[in-house]
Amino acid sequence: MSGHSKWANIKYRKESQDKKRSNLFSKLIKEIALQARNGEPDPALNSGLAQAVERARAANLPKDTIERAIKRATAGADTAAYEEITYEGYASDGVAVLVRVVTDNRNRAAASIRHVFSKHGGNLASGGSVAWLFERRGLITLPGVPEGTDHDELLMSLIEAGAQEIEEEGGIIQVYCAPTDVAKVSEKVRGLGVTPDRAEITMVPKSTVRVEGHGAEKVLKLIDELDDNEDVQEVFANFDIPDEVLAQSS
Repeated sequence: MSGHSKWANIKYRKESQDKKRSNLFSKLIKEIALQARNGEPDPALNSGLAQAVERARAANLPKDTIERAIKRATAGADTAAYEEITYEGYASDGVAVLVRVVTDNRNRAAASIRHVFSKHGGNLASGGSVAWLFERRGLITLPGVPEGTDHDELLMSLIEAGAQEIEEEGGIIQVYCAPTDVAKVSEKVRGLGVTPDRAEITMVPKSTVRVEGHGAEKVLKLIDELDDNEDVQEVFANFDIPDEVLAQSS
């Protein structure tokens, strides 16, 4: 999920747990199948598939699993009729939320997403009412500067590869670039001996909403439950929550 940068990092570490990783792998395979079926089976000729594969690689999904998912989808072995849907809504305190879903059952997904919003004090909104609050950008997250690598040289290499903005916080380096440059910047990073924690096209909020106390807890519970939903691929939100609240949720 994406929102406050520290929360994104905490969530990503939580996803490394076995249960989370198994759930994430299942979702990534579903995404790969959708993109492979909707275009060329070669990531070099299919930008949607290239992005799905890049996300899978960043999550350490085995290469043979990725290749098998593509072959199954293009050979017709995976017969599930997946479709991609984006839901827009608001959590408590006016926090904007975008939910990207890949599902083989539109009715199930809609009912489930609506229930989660309602359960945690939020509500779904009409199409276009939330999306304008976010900007589509490429994001590569690095676990830090590898030993033996010059910090300034690393940053210069990233800029030369297409990095538009670089943020460093708590030993984590977040590199923002144009959506079309994700693969190029990611390959540059790997060429420097660094495996990205994340490499994907994401939705970055143009502004954030400060949420504290009970309201913050409600927002995090809503986001958590959406993240755990079998049909949900990604959740984006524009909250800004105090660090101590985020730390307690990890």
